[in-house]
Amino acid sequence: MGYYHDFVQTVARSRFGGWLILNVLTPLDRRLLRWTGGRFHSSIGTGFRRASVLLRCTGARSGEPREVPVFATRRGDHFILVASATGRDRNPAWYHNLKAHPECSLVLGDEGELACVAHEAHGQERELAWQAAADLYPGYNDYQARTERAIPVMILVPTPPSR
Repeated sequence: MGYYHDFVQTVARSRFGGWLILNVLTPLDRRLLRWTGGRFHSSIGTGFRRASVLLRCTGARSGEPREVPVFATRRGDHFILVASATGRDRNPAWYHNLKAHPECSLVLGDEGELACVAHEAHGQERELAWQAAADLYPGYNDYQARTERAIPVMILVPTPPSR
C-alpha cells in the first residue's frame, strides 16, 4: 500500500505506537467519529479508513452509554473486534462491556449506525476470525506476542431492524 502505510503500521505495532493509539488517538477519534457521524477519524490516509468505527455499548458496571473507537474487520455480514489493547496485560473496558451487555451498535460512516449483538468467539470460529483480522492488520500478532493473556475476539452480528 506504499511507504506511508508501511511506516504507520510499523509505528502502530511498536510499544510507543500502542501508547499513542490508546492515549492520544483513541480519545481524539472518539470525538471525531461522534462529531462526523463516523466519516472522519485520525487514521484517514493510513489504509485503515474502512476499519475504523465507533462502537456504542453499555458500561458493564455503570450501565451508562459508552462510545469507543475500534477497528472492525468485516467478514460476510458480521464484524470482528479484537480486544488487543495493543498487547497490554488487561482486556479493554469495551470487551467487558460487551460481555455484560451484548446489545450494541457500530457507527459505520456513510452506512450509518448498525444495531448488533456481540458474542465471544471460541475454537475454530476464533481462529478464523483472528486470521481475518490479522490479514487486515498484522499488528494483532505482535500484540499477542507481547502479552501472556489470550486476546479475546468478539463477533458482532447485525440485528434486523425492529418494526
